[in-house]
Amino acid sequence: MKIYHVDAFTDALFRGNPACVCFVEGMLSDQDMQSIAMEMNLSETAFVRNEGGVYHLRSFTPQVEVELCGHATLAAAHVMWERGVVQGGRAIEFHTKCGVLPARGSGGRVVIDFPTKPEQAVEPPAELLDALGVQAVYVGRSKFDFLVEVADVETLKNMWPNMSKLKHMPGRAVIVTAKGNEYDFVSRFFAPQVGIDEDPVTGSAHCVLAPYWAKKLDKNSFVALQASKRRGILYIELLGDRVRMEGCAVTFFEANIKLR
Repeated sequence: MKIYHVDAFTDALFRGNPACVCFVEGMLSDQDMQSIAMEMNLSETAFVRNEGGVYHLRSFTPQVEVELCGHATLAAAHVMWERGVVQGGRAIEFHTKCGVLPARGSGGRVVIDFPTKPEQAVEPPAELLDALGVQAVYVGRSKFDFLVEVADVETLKNMWPNMSKLKHMPGRAVIVTAKGNEYDFVSRFFAPQVGIDEDPVTGSAHCVLAPYWAKKLDKNSFVALQASKRRGILYIELLGDRVRMEGCAVTFFEANIKLR
């Protein structure tokens, strides 16, 4: 099977968020997919299977399958156009556990369309703020993640969460965010619960962040920075209950893998 390593949400190698994209031939068990993702050891490995022109996509961290993954979806679309699996930048519909996720090309970027996952205010568990080592302006929780707003970008960038404590928090991950200076808003994403201490650039987190900052900033279009060590920039538009995200991608390598 062909597998590709792609840096997503960036136009330069060694930036953004790396994902592997594997094109499934024949039958591949859940255990095989999980084992490949563990072997690749990136935050996500996406598996694309073509069934009569219908593209099914599943994403796995090194430890678990996830329902929704932005950068792996973007990476899959990028490879399919780059390698001619789908011709001429034609729109692609990925069938996933979160429903149908469309992708299309626009001006050299990949545009993906995801459902919003709004948060609701919650009383912060004491162990959450203790693990993060920060004071919170706001704490909410979405279907998947906690959302924590902090006072400013410097606070966010200088965080050193205690991952061993954070690992025991409920849910998938913790999104930490602040109002930006050069960007509309800035974020970081910590998910030791699913085997990823800090994810470099997280498309699905912006399904929470976009509606949150739309209310706070009274606008629907954003340029956002995820301030991990690798950094990534996302161009975002909130359209009702959908979030449209744009980003670039760069292929690092392609390879063949054999399981038997």
